[in-house]
Amino acid sequence: MSTRRGSTEVHEFDGVFLGFNVQYKVTSVIGHVFGLDFPATYQDWKATDPLDLFEAPTVKTESNPKAHIRRHLSQEALGCGYLVLWLDCDREGENICFEVIECTGFGRNKDRSKVYRARFSSISEKDILKCMDNLVEPNKDEALAVDARQQIDLKVGVAFTRFQTAYFQGRYGNLDARVISYGPCQTPTLGFCVQRYLQLTTFKPEKFWTLHPYLIHDGYEIQLEWERQKLFELDVATMLHKLVVGDGILEVTDISEKQESKSRPSGLNTVNLLKVASSALGFGPQTAMQLAERLYTQGFISYPRTESTAYPASFDFRSTLAAQANNPTWGSYVEKLLVDGYHKPKSGTDAGDHPPITPVNSATEVVLGNDAWRLYQYVCQHFLGSISPDLTSSTLVKFTIGGELFHCVGHHITNKGFTSIMPWLAINEKSLPQFTKGEKLKTSKVELHEGNTTAPDFLSESELISLMEKNGIGTDASIPVHINNICERNYVQVQAGRKLAPTALGISLIRGYQSIDADLCLPDIRSFIEQQITLVAKGQVDHSHVVSHVLQQFKQKFLYFTKQIGNMDVLFEAQFSQLADSGRPLSRCGKCLRYMKYISTRPPRLYCNTCEEVYHLPQNGTIKLYKELTCPLDSFELLIFSMPGPEGKSFPLCPYCYNSPPFEGIDMLFGAGRMGNSNNPGKGAGMPCFLCPHPTCRHSLITQGVCACPECNGTLVLDPIGAPNWRLFCNMCNCLVLLPQGAHRVSTTPDRCPDCDSMIIEVDFNKKATPLEDGATLHKGCILCDELLHSLVVVKHGKSFSRRGARGRGRGMGRSGRGAGRGSSKMVDPKMSFRGF
Repeated sequence: MSTRRGSTEVHEFDGVFLGFNVQYKVTSVIGHVFGLDFPATYQDWKATDPLDLFEAPTVKTESNPKAHIRRHLSQEALGCGYLVLWLDCDREGENICFEVIECTGFGRNKDRSKVYRARFSSISEKDILKCMDNLVEPNKDEALAVDARQQIDLKVGVAFTRFQTAYFQGRYGNLDARVISYGPCQTPTLGFCVQRYLQLTTFKPEKFWTLHPYLIHDGYEIQLEWERQKLFELDVATMLHKLVVGDGILEVTDISEKQESKSRPSGLNTVNLLKVASSALGFGPQTAMQLAERLYTQGFISYPRTESTAYPASFDFRSTLAAQANNPTWGSYVEKLLVDGYHKPKSGTDAGDHPPITPVNSATEVVLGNDAWRLYQYVCQHFLGSISPDLTSSTLVKFTIGGELFHCVGHHITNKGFTSIMPWLAINEKSLPQFTKGEKLKTSKVELHEGNTTAPDFLSESELISLMEKNGIGTDASIPVHINNICERNYVQVQAGRKLAPTALGISLIRGYQSIDADLCLPDIRSFIEQQITLVAKGQVDHSHVVSHVLQQFKQKFLYFTKQIGNMDVLFEAQFSQLADSGRPLSRCGKCLRYMKYISTRPPRLYCNTCEEVYHLPQNGTIKLYKELTCPLDSFELLIFSMPGPEGKSFPLCPYCYNSPPFEGIDMLFGAGRMGNSNNPGKGAGMPCFLCPHPTCRHSLITQGVCACPECNGTLVLDPIGAPNWRLFCNMCNCLVLLPQGAHRVSTTPDRCPDCDSMIIEVDFNKKATPLEDGATLHKGCILCDELLHSLVVVKHGKSFSRRGARGRGRGMGRSGRGAGRGSSKMVDPKMSFRGF
């Protein structure tokens, strides 16, 4: 076999297929090749009515354009006569099958009858060969079911999200969210958390009473448990207590000794791994999946995305065990299983996708690092536990006294079984003395214990995952994403013990949905969608009819929701302060020339009370007024944004330009992608001055950009407030260039270097520290080609400058001119697209 690198690796070898000698090519994709979105004409939030999105067309675009998977598949398919698809054996995998068919041209300009589908649940050699001999056709219905779900989730989620965001944006000052999102999976997930919170806050403790007789027998003091467990009426409990105390004699009515088996676990699937990672290891679902995927790609565990808990009949347990025999942590336990024989695993569920998660190769903490090791250790312990024995022997003794029934239970462990390797599941041994049926014993005391019912705690991540699985909210792949979304969007906060506490925003949202249309936040709505999608997957209904039917129902809900939004707003008013009452005056509005208020709470923004306009600002830094200077395009006062840290960038920005870039095609520095992208609604967008191509503004890229960045396609820009530590920073990456120290002033000039076309800068040195002859202080030059200036600059977080280079646009920067000359006068046409510079 030979291997070469394309967008993904390609393995080639000779073999036999359908009785012919053939050459095989094996390559892969990276998840879905395509993603669903709205066309560009529907991306503008202000220009598009959210209601129109229910009828809007959709387009499929390449999910990861930089990986060039589509082109890779198309090129590799040239000259191939057959296509065999080995994607995951679930609906998502089936959908990717048809994406691959599309990319390779089979069915379009090639014979569709030469496309085959491999159905497998195990990747052992035996199963692969058997599967290759029993190839089938790809299932179009299952692929269409995924298309239906994507269409519904996109249109419903974006329509509600855009409407909510537009309605609440600019109304409240301390509303900690730039986007008020809705999702058919995300919102019921939040609903579970808020439901538990409401149970907690409305909980009223209630007193209860329980009886505990004690007896001393053969030197043991034993507390008996009441069959009634507890009573909530004191009078009744007091009466029964008197009866028991008055009798004083316990009679043994029954002794039963039964072999009680605590069953070993079935195979480990993704959901159970996520639950254990959260409850026992302290990893959030997103982190747990990242660690699991890394362990998989490094070859230490099997594929970590699976719904199956049943091992396939052909699973090679002995080989999997043998791979762990020399492990220093559990090798001796593995040797014992190999010698004594392992047990048949507990029957589980075969979802038909992949086998349960198991170890593949042995590893140690030194090799993996702490966090990955802890997850790997659990995978190994679970696998070993699933094929280990278990048996415990229990003794139950029942008593009667005063007409009331009591009991006690003892545990005698005859075989630790799987708890030897999973000790946290072990049962504590509890010995009981010998009793005889009919034996009568005197009580030593009888306690009437008073207690209070306790409030439930916040929902844990592990409990939430169980609820999502039970109610069909998300898949093994998407559950971590939905939980991560409600955390990132500040709907819940993760507390100690991975407990999920809803925020004021999360609570207000769910209570708002409940006051308008409870269906919008109940899991039933997702169950309804999944039922319809399952009919598509079974080929019983046309997928377009299902999409149309579901969207029509949601459209009616949307119309009702928009009319009743005031009910939700009442809840927001009670929780958040009005925007007009928030913030402090900072800078003048370019429209009304009145002061706008700066609201520093996340997300930071400016609010003009006169124009009733909101202008979002970059996050994670500080904002100050920039010398009362104004933007030549719109007369808004400029601001200076400073990133945290001693080496943080500082740059000017116009609030208006930042929210409405005046030049088409500018790549946004903060949150790539324009405002209103339906895949990432409302994600940060903006154009700082150092990206602005305005030809005359003295703060723009044209006038402040000095030369090309040696690290990327960016431009090194002069820090406007860097004195006395003058510096250049890249407007795209973290490359930093320290300019000569001790200068009074550093400024750009209109002149350019004749050798490399970089901008000439002017440095006014301090008289006492000037490096110039005769005590001169003023010097002009190119930091690349001027020997004096070049010797005084220091490059940090980037490659060193090449001091002299070939003539032409900064070729001396060491990257064949990439990104060079960004500030050049030849690039000032405001109509041209700046994308891809």
